[in-house]
Amino acid sequence: MKIRAKLAGGFAGLERCVELDTACRPDGPVLETLVHGADFFGATPPQPVGADLPRWEITVEDGERCRSVLLIDEGSADAAGWPALLAHLRRLG
Repeated sequence: MKIRAKLAGGFAGLERCVELDTACRPDGPVLETLVHGADFFGATPPQPVGADLPRWEITVEDGERCRSVLLIDEGSADAAGWPALLAHLRRLG
């Protein structure tokens, strides 16, 4: 599984990009579990309101499936699904 995540925005105007192949990483199975736990290819992520919140553009390629989503990072890292995936991506950068 290939993941490309680009962070932009927030108060400081952050910008960062992470590109990885889960087959080449020790935390690859964890990342794949997080992608599946968020139902990345099926669910629509929540879109909280806030112009000053960081935004992630995440693209996942898994075999023949490819999808990009825009996520607003409102900081709730304790929940399962999308927040858990974002929390892991934050630690990579």
